[in-house]
Amino acid sequence: MIEIKNVSKWYGDFQVLNDCTSSINKGEVVVVCGPSGSGKSTLIKTVNALETIQKGEIIVNGTSLTDPATNLSKLRSTVGMVFQNFELFPHLNVTENLILAQMKVLNRTQNEALSRGLKMLERVGLKDHKNKFPGQLSGGQQQRVAIARALSMDPIIMLFDEPTSALDPEMVGEVLDVIVKLAKEGMTMMCVTHEMGFAKNVSHRVIFMDEGKIVEDTKTDEFFGDLGARTPRAKDFLSKIIRH
Repeated sequence: MIEIKNVSKWYGDFQVLNDCTSSINKGEVVVVCGPSGSGKSTLIKTVNALETIQKGEIIVNGTSLTDPATNLSKLRSTVGMVFQNFELFPHLNVTENLILAQMKVLNRTQNEALSRGLKMLERVGLKDHKNKFPGQLSGGQQQRVAIARALSMDPIIMLFDEPTSALDPEMVGEVLDVIVKLAKEGMTMMCVTHEMGFAKNVSHRVIFMDEGKIVEDTKTDEFFGDLGARTPRAKDFLSKIIRH
């Protein structure tokens, strides 16, 4: 579903991604982790071309993002993206947030968009909040609305960029529960997260990054279970997490 081939990216003279290569199969859940500033969020944003690359190639469901003929808007409509800070429109209520992109991008009628949106809102357990504005919701509720909005677009892939990092600890679980359900249903997912318990229990593979490079790309049970086989940087990262 996702092929990342020798991808590099620079911000001016600073190289933020360095020759990154990986692939994600249909139904796989892959967690991207590593220290702050390692390039995790940048990498995941390249998968739907929110960040452009200067070198390499990314192919999503058979379509190359670097091909000038590719309709990026159409491609992005199949790749759901959930951000760290929810990115809901504050002046629109929950229902309006859910139907806007469906009508604008997928050309659905208001009734079609409403039906799909409310179904996804119910899926994340928030149908009773359909008329509220984002400011009237907790952070966890806002993030669940953001997930429902992404799901309303019928994505074939879901990308999560640190979906719980802006939340109070008590709200993390309600968002992770929704993501876990998606994983169990077979959704192809790529998730940048610091929630190592979630990574250990839900993901199939772990990509560990440092200084813009993919240092490790291995099965989850191997990443967490065989510390002796890890690279020194990954071993240091894990030892700090396990110690605390």
